[in-house]
Amino acid sequence: MLIFAHRGASKAAPENTVKAFKLAFEQDADGIEFDTYQHESGIIVFHDRTLTRRARETGYLLDTPWQSLKEMNIGDGERIPSLYETLKCVPGSKWCNIEIKYLHDVDSWVNDVKAAVKQSNISADKLLISSFNHHWLKAIARLWPEVKIGALTASYELDCTASARALSAYSVNIALDAVDKQFVQTALQEGFDVFVYTVDEPRDMLMLKEWGVTGIFTNLPDVALNTLSD
Repeated sequence: MLIFAHRGASKAAPENTVKAFKLAFEQDADGIEFDTYQHESGIIVFHDRTLTRRARETGYLLDTPWQSLKEMNIGDGERIPSLYETLKCVPGSKWCNIEIKYLHDVDSWVNDVKAAVKQSNISADKLLISSFNHHWLKAIARLWPEVKIGALTASYELDCTASARALSAYSVNIALDAVDKQFVQTALQEGFDVFVYTVDEPRDMLMLKEWGVTGIFTNLPDVALNTLSD
């Protein structure tokens, strides 16, 4: 079962920072998951719409000039990274799940991500793009048909793979609170990988492994590795 570090090793280091991502790989995570916004100056790695929680600043992320964002301390002296800075710290054999929180132009987004991938060591085969906005995912898949799409959901729909089928997705990425064994079996039988978020309790990790889940997103990659390797 693959272990994705959710926003990096985010229990031990500030979330969505280079420090958290590097620590995740030091802890032998199979990949990292992180959140992105398409800022007018480029793709930036951050979770919230506002700056209050992480930077202890007032205002909205997308209303703030890029240079001001780059100067903010979001914990332990860490700065808000760009997509390129994030991908640059990923070993070539590891996975990346890019979650899109906001984009305003699909064409430029695809071009920017392709450029960042080309300048990094990661393999495009290990890149997974997810979002709760499936319209964005469909548009991305149309422009970049070879990229892997993760149909992100927090609900167990009556037709549980409908969105994944509509997107020709690689995986269904579903919330721990929504998933059950039947969902996993159905999705796997229909050819989709199943990734579950956010899984920090060893009991849940072992349950999902028994169900045959492809991978988990966790804030504790070291705990997951120890639990799942026993």
